[in-house]
Amino acid sequence: MFALTNPELGVLMLALFIVFIMFGFPIAFTLMALGVGFGYLAMGDTVFQLVVQRTYSVMTNDVLVSIPLFVFMGYIIERANILDRLFNALQLSLNWVPGALAVATLATCAIFATATGIVGAVVTLMGLLAYPAMLRAGYDSKLSAGVVCAGGCLGILIPPSVMLILYGATAGVSVPKLYAAALFPGLLLAGLYMIYVIVRCWLNPSLAPKLPPEERNVPTLQIAIALLTSFFPLTLLILSVLGAIFFGFATPTEAAAIGSLGALILAAAYRSLTFKKMQESVYLTARTSAMVCWLFVGSFIFSSIFAYLGGHEPIKQFVDWIDPSPLTFLLLTQVIIFVLGWPLEWTEIIVIFVPIFLPLLQQYGVDPLFFGILIALNIQTSFLSPPVAMAPFYLKGVAPKHVSINEIFAGVMPFQMIVILAMAFVYAFPQIALWLPKVLYG
Repeated sequence: MFALTNPELGVLMLALFIVFIMFGFPIAFTLMALGVGFGYLAMGDTVFQLVVQRTYSVMTNDVLVSIPLFVFMGYIIERANILDRLFNALQLSLNWVPGALAVATLATCAIFATATGIVGAVVTLMGLLAYPAMLRAGYDSKLSAGVVCAGGCLGILIPPSVMLILYGATAGVSVPKLYAAALFPGLLLAGLYMIYVIVRCWLNPSLAPKLPPEERNVPTLQIAIALLTSFFPLTLLILSVLGAIFFGFATPTEAAAIGSLGALILAAAYRSLTFKKMQESVYLTARTSAMVCWLFVGSFIFSSIFAYLGGHEPIKQFVDWIDPSPLTFLLLTQVIIFVLGWPLEWTEIIVIFVPIFLPLLQQYGVDPLFFGILIALNIQTSFLSPPVAMAPFYLKGVAPKHVSINEIFAGVMPFQMIVILAMAFVYAFPQIALWLPKVLYG
C-alpha cells in the first residue's frame, strides 16, 4: 500500500480544505477537523496537546482584543443614524461637483470605513441610503452600483482595518505600523475612485444629472451647520483613535476602547442611543467576534499541522524551480491571492494562505509590512470580482428589484481596474506605503 510522506499529507490537507469549503462546510470547524485528523495521522495523541496550546494562545492574544471593540464602535455608529447625517451633509457641500451624489457616497464610505472594517454593513447601509437617492436623481444604475460596492470595500484597507489586525497577528507585524502604511494607499484608492467618477460624469453628464436648483441652492450657513453637526464630530473621533495609535499614546486595543466610548457618547448626543440599538450592537459584535476567534483557532491548528507536515516544502520547491525575481515573486503571489479571492473570503486567505508565503518573503527580500499592504489592496478585488463577489451580492439584497446582478457586476468592473492601477502605483512607488511608518517609527 502506498504511504504518503508528510509533505504530501500537507498538500492533500490543503486540497481537501478547498473542496470542503466549495461544498459549503463551516470554515472554522473544517479547519479544526482537518488539522486534528491529519495531525493525529502524523503525530498521534500529541496533536491534542497542540490543539489546547493553540486555542489558549489565541484567547490570550492582546492584539485580537481590539477586534470586538472596533466592531462594536462600527455597529454603534451604523445604528445611531450617524451615517445618514454624514451623507446628507456631504451631499449639500459637494453639490457643485460633477456626479455630486456619487462623490458624496464615496466620501461617506471612506469616512465610515475608518470607523468600521465591516464591508457588508457599509455596502448594505449605502445601498439603502445612497443608491436609491442616486437612482431617483437619474444617475446611471451601473455607475451608482459600482460606487456603492467599491466605496463599501474601503474598510478592508483604510485603518482601523480588522483585516490588518489579523494580518499583523498572523505575520508578526506591528499593527500601528500596518495602519500607518495603509493610510496613504487607502486615501490614494479613494481619491482615484473620486477622480474617475468626476471625470466620467464631466465627459458624459447624462450619467449623473445635476440636482434640481432647489436642492443645489442651499444657504452656506445651512451647509456649515450640517457639516458641523455630522462631519466634524465623527472625523474628530476617528482622528483621535488613529492619532492615539500612530503616535504611540495608546495601543490598538486601548484606542479601540476609546473609539467605542466615543461612539456611544456621539450616539447619545444625537439622541439615537436606545436600549434596543445597544442590544443589537452588542449581539452583532459578539457574533462577529466569535466567528473571527473560532476562525483564528481553526487556522492556528490547521497551519501548525500544515507546517509540521512540511506542506510548505512542495510550494517552496515549485517557487525555487520557477526561480523568479523579487518583482516576479510579488506578482505571482498577488495573482494567486486574486484568484483565491473568487471562492474564498479575506479571512481564509489571511489565516490559511498568507502563512504559506511568509517563509518565502525573506528569501526574496520582501518586507512583510509592504506585503501586507499589497494584500489589503488586492483583497479589494475579492469583494468585487465575479462569480463570488460579496459586495455586489450585499447590494443586490437591498437594491430595487429591477436592478439585476449583471448590472451591478458591470458597474464594479471599472472600479476593479482602478484597484489594479492603485496596486501598480504602490508597486512602482513603495514609499506611498513605507514613508509614513518610517517617519513615525524609524
